[in-house]
Amino acid sequence: MPPAPAAAPHVSAFHHRDTGTWTYLVADPATRAAAIVDPVLDFDPRSGRTGLDSVAPLLERAAADGLRIDWLLETHAHADHLSAAHALRERLRAADGRAPRLAIGRRIGEVRRVFAPLFGLSDEEPAQQPAAFDHLFDDEEAFAVGALPARAIPVPGHTQDSLAYLIGDALFAGDSLFMPDSGTARCDFPGGDAAMLYQSIQRLYLLPEATRVFVCHDYGKDGREPACETTIGAQKQGNLHVRADTDEAGFVALREARDRTLAVPALILPSLQVNLRGGALPEPEANGVRYLKLPLDQL
Repeated sequence: MPPAPAAAPHVSAFHHRDTGTWTYLVADPATRAAAIVDPVLDFDPRSGRTGLDSVAPLLERAAADGLRIDWLLETHAHADHLSAAHALRERLRAADGRAPRLAIGRRIGEVRRVFAPLFGLSDEEPAQQPAAFDHLFDDEEAFAVGALPARAIPVPGHTQDSLAYLIGDALFAGDSLFMPDSGTARCDFPGGDAAMLYQSIQRLYLLPEATRVFVCHDYGKDGREPACETTIGAQKQGNLHVRADTDEAGFVALREARDRTLAVPALILPSLQVNLRGGALPEPEANGVRYLKLPLDQL
């Protein structure tokens, strides 16, 4: 007999236009349990102001649908936006006395060790910091969103700590795969590796072709509207950088050539300082003001 089809979560997508990021509200229709994937904190680098306006529609949808947020899932330590996960956890805790678990891959410790000297951070593991993460996923670790089976799939290459989350029949690919016409994410950050990303994508291509794929970023290539959902089959057939028949050497050559043309992300310095802490902002100094550091001549 053919295997039973995977359970289908209800997925609501929210686009953060300033950074091209997609945030997802993933719900189990049977139990009303839910997870939020890659929430974005509003941040104006000109004024230094932060806010949660962009996640307000997500919270309104969760309340309207009677959802209980059990997980805040980060696919990796993003370099192009600040995470709202910490702020959401504390807001939800204040609202009903319980907080969702904030989680990321265990290799966040490796990323932190690379960047901690740049920002003068302590060398403690993220799990030892009360403001950081509640759970660090091991490779291929199984978990659940309500009654939906879920799995944390390692997809290093863009960054060392990158994970994709398979929740029922829905894959949240992080920056391993973009929409097919946009290819894949860069691999030139410290710890990134194009050959490693190729192998990670091959792991994803073993999933059933009907698996829904939700991307972390889309910028509306060639003027089309930003999109977020595709399938494993569509990726294997038409991904700009890595189809089913693309060999590793060809992908690595293409990806590395492309990466040499890319500028440093505009928000990499503020993003990493916040995202290595699970989205927590630095503690206020004696004057009550929080500060982000701007290391000079380092990137």
